[in-house]
Amino acid sequence: MSQQSAPRIAFQGALGAYSHEACLQARPDMIPVPCVTFEGVFRAVKEGRADLAMLPVENTTYGRVADIHRLLPQSGLRIIAEAFVRVRICLMAQPGVKLEEIKHVRAHMVLIPQARSWLDAHGITSEAAADSAGAAAELAVSDERSTGVLASEVAADIHGLTVLARDIEDLDHNTTRFLLMSPEIDLARRADDMLTTFVFEVRNIPAALYKAMGGFATNGVNMTKLESYMVGGSFTATQFYSDIEGHPDDPAVKRALEELVYFTNMLDILGVYPAHPDRHGI
Repeated sequence: MSQQSAPRIAFQGALGAYSHEACLQARPDMIPVPCVTFEGVFRAVKEGRADLAMLPVENTTYGRVADIHRLLPQSGLRIIAEAFVRVRICLMAQPGVKLEEIKHVRAHMVLIPQARSWLDAHGITSEAAADSAGAAAELAVSDERSTGVLASEVAADIHGLTVLARDIEDLDHNTTRFLLMSPEIDLARRADDMLTTFVFEVRNIPAALYKAMGGFATNGVNMTKLESYMVGGSFTATQFYSDIEGHPDDPAVKRALEELVYFTNMLDILGVYPAHPDRHGI
């Protein structure tokens, strides 16, 4: 742990971001440390300015978070838990402003399409901002009355804005999955339902991926995620990121991983952690 007076948790974005909300829900006893970039989050932990990191990896509406699977193996951190945040989009404005006064909104480019139907129904135009929580902070110090911001209710509370409408997202299942990361891996079996996340690179032999995956099928190990991404700018050096159900000490998982090693040049376990209860309710 760092030498700070209280444990700290780093996240990408401004105070009030959905990543900040994930920190508040998962580790309410920790001080949030906002960072501009994902790389900044990793540095904050490595340099001792934060003890843990909270990182978004995928969303039920728009898929995986860009670049995150490439960055995780390079981060030097290990996954110790997962968290889920239901993305509830709020329209907020300056105190005293009424909904009918809002003609335009600003928000992160990913958030705007998720509320498109509601915005169109109210005749409100939109503009992309670098960060929704940051847009809320900017609005709070302006005198703009016809412009609102789409962000989390946490952002409105932090920046003293008034929420004019809640839950305006088009899809009511809109949820982001986060990974809680630490400098140290924890291999203990901390729950009945465990997950194992790893990255691997297959050997350059015919049907290597098919053969590597065979061990999971024959041993009855459920693979919940498998994604590929290029490394080193090469079309032939492909790595894979995977989540499976189970613990490496489980006999079936152990056999599957042993078979995987035979067909790979590299295998790196990024984390062994409990499956969050919300995983089964999404």
